[in-house]
Amino acid sequence: MERIVEQALLYDFYGELLTAHQKEIYGDYVQNDLSPSEIAQDHGITRQAAYDMIKRCNKILEGYEEKLHLLQKFLRTKGMVMTINRHAKDILEKERDQEVIERLKEIENISNAIIEEY
Repeated sequence: MERIVEQALLYDFYGELLTAHQKEIYGDYVQNDLSPSEIAQDHGITRQAAYDMIKRCNKILEGYEEKLHLLQKFLRTKGMVMTINRHAKDILEKERDQEVIERLKEIENISNAIIEEY
């Protein structure tokens, strides 16, 4: 997984566990795509302080993931639901029994809702 995507997902999952100041700095980095220099300027701190805060937040969030594995479970579950969705679509294209078609459409709708929710 691309590093910036992983950082954004970790922030989505565990960001509320950071302090308000950490959330602000790290959020600017991962969500607003600001550089440490831009963050430093916006927050009135040094570039090194911004860089250190970003590294510290990365370490904190990765530590939460190592202990809780929520992101790992989410990605695995999302992959399985996408597989279910793909299989339902494949079968739906070939199926002729109306009752089976209706049930497959329901499976497809449920799996789409799960994917969109995340």
